[in-house]
Amino acid sequence: MFLRRMKAELPTSDRALPGRLIAMPIADRHEVLGSPLKGPFPEGSQVAVFGMGCFWGAERLFWTLPGVITTSAGYAGGITPNPTYEEVCSGMTGHAEVVQVVYDPARISYEDLLKVFWENHDPTQGMRQGNDVGTQYRSTIYVTTDDQLTTAQASRDAFAPIVARAGKGEITTEIDRLGEYYFAEDLHQQYLAPTKNPNGYCNHGPNGLSCPVGVARTSS
Repeated sequence: MFLRRMKAELPTSDRALPGRLIAMPIADRHEVLGSPLKGPFPEGSQVAVFGMGCFWGAERLFWTLPGVITTSAGYAGGITPNPTYEEVCSGMTGHAEVVQVVYDPARISYEDLLKVFWENHDPTQGMRQGNDVGTQYRSTIYVTTDDQLTTAQASRDAFAPIVARAGKGEITTEIDRLGEYYFAEDLHQQYLAPTKNPNGYCNHGPNGLSCPVGVARTSS
């Protein structure tokens, strides 16, 4: 079925695609970290979900961080159950391309993850990220705890004046509680891994702004 790309606005529930009951089959293990993609995860681990445009480059940013147990590419914030990549890109599911990050809070804090999020994309562009236009590319933070919600909102408020002084305008990042998270197809998992697409490209990297939360992290 050919799916026409819609203009960049979220669909209502009566217009969203119906989806399916069966989840996407994916590999058991992370291509880079060797950890389980679906769990079980170590006791005390926490889950964070971020959308910052194309999920390929976003996932690579997070899997390099010390304290991150596993990452995966997926879809969240929409209506259609178990959507395909093509359906999400049609604009008729309501989902954003996101990265699920499972982390050890004893080794890396949620604030540290937020710092990486804010400093490696443009959170002011609405339903796009650079040349990638569509609802699936919107900037999003989906939280899994009350503490994450409070911390994410505080980090946005702390970063907003820095963004404004740089002439970027208002932050448009969606901050909400995580609903259903759907794994993307296996070909999208760790897409930029050295064993998959070492020369692949996705437009993520330092935006030149420093968020005053968390600790600057480098890969290990």
